[in-house]
Amino acid sequence: MATSPSRKISLVGVPTDIGAADRGASMGPEALRVAGIQNALVERGLDVEDRGNLSGPINPWLPPDNGYRHLDGVVEWNRLAMDAIAKVLEDGRFPIMLGGDHCLGLGSITAVANHCRKVGKKLRVLWLDAHTDFNTHDLTPSGNIHGMPVACLCGLGPKALTELGGASPAIDPSVMRYIGIRSVDEGEKRLVHEHGLKVFDMRYIDEHGMRATVEKALEGLDDDTHLHVSFDVDYLDPGIAPGVGTTVAGGPTYREAQLGMEMIHDSGRLGSLDIVEMNPAFDDHNLTANVAVELVESLFGKSTLVRD
Repeated sequence: MATSPSRKISLVGVPTDIGAADRGASMGPEALRVAGIQNALVERGLDVEDRGNLSGPINPWLPPDNGYRHLDGVVEWNRLAMDAIAKVLEDGRFPIMLGGDHCLGLGSITAVANHCRKVGKKLRVLWLDAHTDFNTHDLTPSGNIHGMPVACLCGLGPKALTELGGASPAIDPSVMRYIGIRSVDEGEKRLVHEHGLKVFDMRYIDEHGMRATVEKALEGLDDDTHLHVSFDVDYLDPGIAPGVGTTVAGGPTYREAQLGMEMIHDSGRLGSLDIVEMNPAFDDHNLTANVAVELVESLFGKSTLVRD
């Protein structure tokens, strides 16, 4: 029988775009708050506290140095995120990280992975994204570290990031499940293949449907599994979610995304969540944040009917 996620939620804002290709993701946490994320979760019967925003280095907007843009700042922001998410977990609460760009997934998931080791749970990560984010400094065409967090989690990258939480690698590639992928750099494709990452790209979704895709991604979960969802808003088709810096056409529709979120909730294993790459500078009247909040409601049990 599936167990419910913690009824005690803590929101943690991490307002930086230091790892991104465009400015603006630093405003993501406030966009989600304006869209009513806290009240939406309270209406689900949850105890929700907002721990406010972390404060870290400014984005200096410099060119890459040895294949990395803003490495020192990225390390500091991820250390702050890791410590904040670890504290939420230690307090017995469910962390929702409000990003910020997706380089922050490194800090968040490092904290979750360390927590799982501490309490003796297995980890499964669903990476909902248009991109695999498995670049390295010698493969990246841009140097932007929001394209590298999964590689760093798997031990590929500078020690300051791969050893952020002590253990390196922070995770084994086998814990990862990608959904919605449709943009992968050439060198990155080979690296993803070499590491045996499980990728359910848009072709897979087109051929098998969202239901079968999510079933495969959740396969093998049990009572001892902590499920972490890292939700990059560019996972969604830009027709319903234009407010991101790296739009890629052909993503999941509103209904496909809703179905996926409802199925993740039904697993009963959800233990932590990132919401990243929300960029109000590219949005239309906060449309994307509103859609993201609606999808998060589904992650926490909102559905059209009462279902057994």
